[in-house]
Amino acid sequence: MLQQQLFEKELSVSGRIKAIIGGSIGNLVEWYDWYAYAAFAIYFSGSFFPNGDQTAQLLNTAGIFAVGFLMRPVGGWLFGSLADRIGRKKAMTLSVLLMSFGSLLIALTPTYQKIGVIAPVILLIARLLQGLSVGGEYGVSATYLSEMATSNRRGFYSSFQYVTLIGGQLSALGVQLILQKFILSEDALHAWGWRIPFVIGAALAIVALYLRKSLHETDAFQQSQPTATEPLKKNGSLKELLKYPKSLLVVVGLTLGGTLAFYTYTTYMQKFLVNTVNLTKQESTLLSFVSLFIFACLQPLFGLLSDKIGRKPLLIGFGIAGTVATVPLLQGLSKANNLWEAFIYLIVALIIVSGYTSINAVVKAELFPTHIRALGVGLPYAVTVAVFGGSAEYVALWFKQQQVEEYYYWYITGCIAFSLIVYVFMKDTSKNSMLKDAA
Repeated sequence: MLQQQLFEKELSVSGRIKAIIGGSIGNLVEWYDWYAYAAFAIYFSGSFFPNGDQTAQLLNTAGIFAVGFLMRPVGGWLFGSLADRIGRKKAMTLSVLLMSFGSLLIALTPTYQKIGVIAPVILLIARLLQGLSVGGEYGVSATYLSEMATSNRRGFYSSFQYVTLIGGQLSALGVQLILQKFILSEDALHAWGWRIPFVIGAALAIVALYLRKSLHETDAFQQSQPTATEPLKKNGSLKELLKYPKSLLVVVGLTLGGTLAFYTYTTYMQKFLVNTVNLTKQESTLLSFVSLFIFACLQPLFGLLSDKIGRKPLLIGFGIAGTVATVPLLQGLSKANNLWEAFIYLIVALIIVSGYTSINAVVKAELFPTHIRALGVGLPYAVTVAVFGGSAEYVALWFKQQQVEEYYYWYITGCIAFSLIVYVFMKDTSKNSMLKDAA
C-alpha cells in the first residue's frame, strides 16, 4: 500500500512537471510572436511609414508598439476573467491563437509605398490584437505555473515563465541572426525578408495549439468552482477583485520599476546599441542574443534562491542595485568602445534585473485567492506595463531625439526607487502565500 502511494505521488510530480513544460513552451511561442515585431522593427519601419531619418521611423514603429500595450489591460481583464471562470487551459489556448493571427496579418500587409496610410493602420490593428493576447497571457500563464508547482519549489518552477518569455525573444533574435548571416542580404531584409519571422510565428500556432490542448487543468482551479454552499462567490469578477485593494496596489508598485528596467535592457536595447553605442545591426543582434541567453539561464537560479531565502530579499536587492547602478551602467554602456565592454555592462544590468523578473510572477500569484487569481495577477500588471513598459522605447527614443538621452537613465532610476519603497514595506509572499499546496 505504501509503495502504491509513493508511486502515485511520483506520477503526480511527473505529470506536474510535464504540464509546466507544456505550458512554458506554449508561452514561448506566444512571446516569440510578440517580440518578432521589436526585433525586426529596424528592418520593416521603412515599409510602413514615409521615408525619413531612421530615428523618426523607429519612433513611429515604437509608437505602435506602445499603443499595442494599451490593449494589455483589456486582455488582462478578458483572459483573466475567462481563466478564473472556464479554466486556465482554455484561456491560454485562445490567447495564443489570437497572437498568431496578428502575426499573419503583419506578414501579409502590403507596404506604405503600395497602399499608403492603410499599411500602418493594418499594422496598428495587428498590434492591438497581439496586445490583447499578450495582456491575457501573462496573468494566466503565471497563475497556471504557480498553481502547478509544489509549495517548496514555486519560485523555481514559476521562473520558467520568464525563461520562456526571454526564450521567445531569443527565438526572434535567432531567426534574425540566421537571416542576417546565412540567408539574406541587408537589402533583402529591408525589402521583404522581415516578413519571414511573422510567417513563422503564424505557423507556430499549430504547435502551440497542440501543446495547450493537451495540458492538465490545475487542481486549484477545479477546487475553486462555485458550489451550492458558496453561491455568492463569483469567479473572475471585477467586483470580487476590488475586495483586495492592497494586493492590487502592491502589484502595481512592485511591477513599475521592474517592467521599465526589463523592457529597457531587452526590447529597447537592440535599438540603443545601434543608435547610441553605434554598433552595427548584426553586432547588436549578436550581443542581444548572447546576453539574453545568459539572462534566461539566470532565472531558475534566482527562483530557486527565492525558495530558500524568500522573495523579499531578491526584490529589495534589485531595488537597491537598480537605483544605485542604472545611471552609471547606461552611461558606461553608451560609451563602450567594443563588443566585450558593452557585453559586460549589459550582463551586470541583467543580473540586477533578474532579482525582479525571476520571481515577480509567483509573488503576484501568491497575493490572490484562487477564484480571482488570474484576473488579480493579469489586470493590474497589464495596466502598469502598458503605462511604463510599453512606453519605454518611445520615451527613450524621444529623449534621444531631443538630445537629452541621459534624462531617460534618471527616469528608470526614479521608477525603480519607487518600487524599492514597495518592496521594503510589503510582506514576503512566500511566507504569507494565498496559494495552497499543489495536490
